[in-house]
Amino acid sequence: MAAISTGIYHRSYRSEQALLHTTVEYVRLGLAIAALLALPFVASPYWLTVANQVGIAVVGAIGLNILTGYTGQISLGQGGFLAVGAYTSGLLVTRLGVPTVLAVLMAVLTTAAVGALFGLPALRLKGLYLAIATLASQFIILWVVRNWTALTGGVDSLVVPRPAIGDSVLRSDFAWYWVIGVVAALCVIAARNLFRTGLGRAFMAIRDHDIAAEAIGVDVVRYKVLAFAVSSGFVGLAGALTAHYRSIVTFERFTLEVSILYLAIIIVGGLGSILGSILGAGFMFVLPAIINQAGQSLQVSFLARQLPAIQLGVFGLVIVLFLIFEPRGLARIWQRAKDYFRLWPFRY
Repeated sequence: MAAISTGIYHRSYRSEQALLHTTVEYVRLGLAIAALLALPFVASPYWLTVANQVGIAVVGAIGLNILTGYTGQISLGQGGFLAVGAYTSGLLVTRLGVPTVLAVLMAVLTTAAVGALFGLPALRLKGLYLAIATLASQFIILWVVRNWTALTGGVDSLVVPRPAIGDSVLRSDFAWYWVIGVVAALCVIAARNLFRTGLGRAFMAIRDHDIAAEAIGVDVVRYKVLAFAVSSGFVGLAGALTAHYRSIVTFERFTLEVSILYLAIIIVGGLGSILGSILGAGFMFVLPAIINQAGQSLQVSFLARQLPAIQLGVFGLVIVLFLIFEPRGLARIWQRAKDYFRLWPFRY
């Protein structure tokens, strides 16, 4: 009689600390990598653009999930932090001639510092009050962008030159796909490993119960500010990628709607899950693209006029349905599906 696996058991610390534990997990990862490598060769230009947008959104969503999903600190200022990263990198390249890679790194550090500054209210505020404080950061940053004309150009667009790798200038979506894909993959690996360290575990302890975390020796003040800094660093990277990918930076790309979109991404994908950030970003960008393609293919003038309203309606409906039927998002649905097939036919 064949043996039936009843769980995953570790015989060493090295085995327990591994990111992947079973052969099936390695196979799934290999298939996912193969699909991502093949995608740019078979996708149309439209869907390649959507894939690049998803890749950038994954980086930003991971940053927000570190703060909200893993540390329990609500933030509605993602659009503002994206603007900090985008404008910092864009201005360094256009005004000072800084190399693109160095400009992106400086944008990450600048956004992390700004995030830590606006994270100071988290030391005194929680829940809805903290959400309002971070919402204020959104409006403050955009006000500075619009009114500091000498630096940002105000309401005028900032044109960022295309970056180059050697003698090759990154212009096509095909070339950008590989750059964005590598950056997103590195961010996923970094975030997965973050929560295997003492820093990541301190974040989760604060999320679960900050008073209990402080009682066992976690410096809550320090780690809350660090959570905002680390989270904003990821978001700043997403903003810098947006600036160089789009080559045009304007404050209209970083409005409150963008902050709400990123919050929806981690809600739909799953709070406290790196995989949830990936699935949520894919879902929230691919779904409007499908609706847009379907509306154009039907060639009905009424639907064409109402397409933005339909997209917003579906956007809101999806969030409500997930909050009602699966608050833990797509990551939990995926986990339940894996458990079902792993335990079948002994599902009980």
